[in-house]
Amino acid sequence: MNWLNRLERKFGHLAIKNLMSYIVLLNGIVFVMTYLDPTGTFVSRLYLDPHLVLKGEVWRLFTFIFIPPTFSMIFVIFILYFYYMIGFGLERQWGSFKFNLYYLLAIIGTIVAAFVSGQRVTAVYINLSLFLAFARIYPDYEILLFMILPVKVKYLAWFNWIVFGYTIIVQPLPAKLAAIVSLINYFIFFGKSLMLDIRRKSKGYYKRKKFQRKVNKDYTIHKCTVCGITEKDDPRMEFRYCTKCEGDYEYCMKHLKNHEHIKKE
Repeated sequence: MNWLNRLERKFGHLAIKNLMSYIVLLNGIVFVMTYLDPTGTFVSRLYLDPHLVLKGEVWRLFTFIFIPPTFSMIFVIFILYFYYMIGFGLERQWGSFKFNLYYLLAIIGTIVAAFVSGQRVTAVYINLSLFLAFARIYPDYEILLFMILPVKVKYLAWFNWIVFGYTIIVQPLPAKLAAIVSLINYFIFFGKSLMLDIRRKSKGYYKRKKFQRKVNKDYTIHKCTVCGITEKDDPRMEFRYCTKCEGDYEYCMKHLKNHEHIKKE
């Protein structure tokens, strides 16, 4: 990712450090404000609605990322902490600039999807793309599912890929676009390594198949000590061990009684 390194050298000073902590904090504030406003007027003014943006409500281009992924009093704390942990892990691995850029690309993609479809969208797929990136970098990291069951994030990532696939295939156009564009940042950052992994696994697969064919071709169970014939040369041939030879020497029926007995010195 040389181009990312060049961008970082040029614009790295603009990066917001600990970006995810601010996003999680604002999600928490919106959650509280929503409970203080049971009419829903407050949160309704934050959604990304392209029609209202064109009417001058430009703040919606960013405020939609501050809407919490759930309004459940029970789960919101755990989910927001989980997203904070993901953002912290990615920023620690990449640095502030690259993490900022990854998140910004997801926001831009979601905005484009909203305007193309003309429908209101949320940040749900942005959060999923963050999780996929985290699972790519820390595949064996374990979390407690339902606070009980330890599960490696790579297995949850597979489930998320299924969600993306289902959305892209089955869901209406706005959801399809939101899912597709939210993955652009993922493939920008991991596309090259994914292709290398596919090529490496493909080569490994064909090498194993080639080796297996060679083993199957060369491997024999029976082989005559005199003439070297095997069961592959003559499937009907029978083989026996000679009781008078000292050692495990096997002979075809033609040479079982017509060979010099081998004696150990």
